[in-house]
Order: sequence, then structure tokens, then C-alpha cells
Amino acid sequence: MTPTLKEETVQYPSEGVTMRAYVAAPEGTGPFPAVIVVQEWWGLNDHIKDIARRLAREDYVAIAPDLYTRLGHKVTADPNEAGQLMNSLRQEDGLKDLNATVAYLKTRADVRRDRIGITGFCMGGGYALLLPCINAEIKAAVPYYGPIPNPDTPLQQLAAPILYIFGEDDGWITKADVERLRTALKTYQKAGEIKTYPGCPHAFFNDTRPDVYKAAEAQDAWTRTLAFFAQHLKGEPVQSS
Repeated sequence: MTPTLKEETVQYPSEGVTMRAYVAAPEGTGPFPAVIVVQEWWGLNDHIKDIARRLAREDYVAIAPDLYTRLGHKVTADPNEAGQLMNSLRQEDGLKDLNATVAYLKTRADVRRDRIGITGFCMGGGYALLLPCINAEIKAAVPYYGPIPNPDTPLQQLAAPILYIFGEDDGWITKADVERLRTALKTYQKAGEIKTYPGCPHAFFNDTRPDVYKAAEAQDAWTRTLAFFAQHLKGEPVQSS
């Protein structure tokens, strides 16, 4: 039986803008751990909302902020427009708006304020890697094939364990990028794991895109994601892989 969820669109202030976000939450008063779900370059589309619902079914309050709020709440299926939108979003604004999302979560009675995590995909994977470098409220991060900062100096401030998901045949994030991340985690003595999937292209987790979706690997990545969040946000024992 599929658990009943509560779904809503919420608004909250960020610097110079009123953010809009989609929230999926379990029934009941909680409080529950929370996970921020950061969009791909397409915008806050149905796929990202579906990921939030999947997390809510696992007893997380999942919030997907519209990072294109400052750009007019755009959503597109055109890769050229998506690229323009991503490049138009200033990274500092995206991080401000994610910080505002953390602040909003801490006002919710159904959220455990000391158990907030983040995941993100493509563009959102980059933000999911960067936010715990500037906001110690984040307790666990699972970036999926997101850009890795170069130079890697922000990673010196990484304050949460990470699980980085990568497809070996990614045409956007290179193996050299991922090795830089691996080296930085070791150099800066940060808790992190990198899971690489052979034969998988960029966005292999996106089940709305049959051109890139890899069902078995996506399911394995999701299982690992849930185990990682369960360990760090719920305090459940580590599961053997």
C-alpha cells in the first residue's frame, strides 16, 4: 500500500525574492528528517517533484526549491533554453536561495531541525556538493553527477559526509573531475564516497528520459542514497553494499 503524502507549494523569503518550492511530506506530525532536492537545468519539473515524493514515502520532509524563481519560474524541455537558464543563474544567488530553504525548513514543526540533508542532479548536483561547504546545517549530501568546484578550495570547508554518484560515460562531468574530487576528499580529510557506474551516461537516473535512463543502475543508486540518508539523518545502522 502506497503511503499517503501531503503535498503543497510554499513560499518563503530569500534575499530580494520570494522563493517558491514544492514540498512532499509524510502524513503525521513528525518531526521528520528533511531532504532538499535540487533540480536539473530543466527547472522544477515533474521528475524532480517525483523524487521528492519518493523521499516523502521514506519518511522525509522533501522540499524542491524552484531555483529559477529569480528567472520567472521557468521550466523547459529544450536543452538550449535549459543551458541558457543554468548560465543565467548566478551561483551566489542559487546558494543564497538554498540557504533560505534551510532556514525555511527550520521553521516547520514537522521537520527535525538538526537532520537536514540535500541531493541534486546535474546542475543541482553541483549545488548539493557546494551547499554543505558553506552551511554546516547540512548533515548529509548525495550529489548526482554535478559539477565539481575547480579550484577545489570550497571543499576544505565541507561539513557533511557526501555520496557522489557518477556515470562513467558522462559527457559533461569527466573522470578527471571525479578524480579531483576523490583527491580533495582525501587531502582535506573529508568523509565521502564516490560510486561510479560503468557504461552509464550523464543523467542516467532520470527515468523520464529513455535516451539516457539506466534502470538497474538507477535503482542501485537510489538504494544507496536511501541507505546513506538513513545512516546520517535517521541514525540507522550502515547497510553492507
